[in-house]
Amino acid sequence: MNTPKAARGLFVVPLLAFASAQADVVTDWNQKASEITVAHQAGPWGQAPMVLIQVAVFESVNAITRRYPQAGYLKLEAPGASIEAAVAAVNRAVLARMATTQAAAIEAAYQAALAAVPEGQAKADGIALGEKAAAGILAMRAPTGAAPLYYRPVANPGNYVPTVVPANADLPPARCWVLDRVDQFRPGPPPDLKSAVWARDYNEVKTLGARAGSLRSPEQTEIARFWAATTPTIYYPIARSVANQAGRDVTQNARLLAVSGQAMVDAIDAVFDAKYKYHFWRPFTAIRNGDQDSNDATERDAGWLPFIETPMHPEYPCAHCTIAASLGAVLKAEIGAGATPRLSTTSPTLPGVTRSWASVDAFTQEVINARIYDGVHYRNSGEVGNALGAKVGEVAAAKLLR
Repeated sequence: MNTPKAARGLFVVPLLAFASAQADVVTDWNQKASEITVAHQAGPWGQAPMVLIQVAVFESVNAITRRYPQAGYLKLEAPGASIEAAVAAVNRAVLARMATTQAAAIEAAYQAALAAVPEGQAKADGIALGEKAAAGILAMRAPTGAAPLYYRPVANPGNYVPTVVPANADLPPARCWVLDRVDQFRPGPPPDLKSAVWARDYNEVKTLGARAGSLRSPEQTEIARFWAATTPTIYYPIARSVANQAGRDVTQNARLLAVSGQAMVDAIDAVFDAKYKYHFWRPFTAIRNGDQDSNDATERDAGWLPFIETPMHPEYPCAHCTIAASLGAVLKAEIGAGATPRLSTTSPTLPGVTRSWASVDAFTQEVINARIYDGVHYRNSGEVGNALGAKVGEVAAAKLLR
């Protein structure tokens, strides 16, 4: 059941090995904002503040450079304004609104950034532009007033079920960035429990994803620990691997990070739409009830535990796999047919380690494998999530990377 090494991803390198001299104000602030958002603990994914920041940053930078004259939600123009001041103002405005516990860190980062900008009209215009762009994007994404969607526990009348509201279950109606509607690419149902696919997936995760007695290799265990993270700090560095390449300009990078954020947020909404449509059981539940699925090839293990704590939401499809594939599709569209720069990122759940990949496909395949090694997903769920995310990312790229 071991996955061939060629399909796994790939290198472990020192933490700073891929620091790039090409980093600019947009990518620098992306890293700062990611860290502030994580410190604020903005939900299990923390992507909502980041996409607002990145779209407003692009609006601001493009208003100054006019690199993409047909692009933009707000149609701003501010030639001569300071890009550095505008980007700092956007980040401050959005983070102050959405990461309220980090007010001191936000203000310190903002003041430090402004101190490096010469005083004058360009600085004042940049601050005003950034604040206007942030206000415009926040207003555009304000709640519509429609009734929120509340989770309804699945239960037989009178029977106890756990009373914690699962992640991403109580939500306002989803408003997509690039999709026409949240269920635009909703996949079909998970495998029938009597199928050979179900037996294959059940036995693979039972073997490779167990907390005790697993057949994981040391590298597979490292991959499992690495991808236990669910924060924007694990995905945005992969986008920055492309943004920090030589020859790119600040508006290109602002656009890339904005489109990446939009694709990932729509991917999250799309995958949770499917999760709560199908309510498919996690390996923890399935393996402890392996005698009840009417499949002779799935043997019960009454005390089986996954390697990591199981996320509190339904299994199908894999959310990590969907998000990774949406980002991957955007990066493929941005890179084109040329050589792929080495992609890399770090993880708060495995400090001190950087993982890297020579291709987008190697990165997304590792995410599928990782969630099996974690003991929280099945291979089919990862493959379906990968296909779903790729469709979302392709739509984002087609609409916005023009």
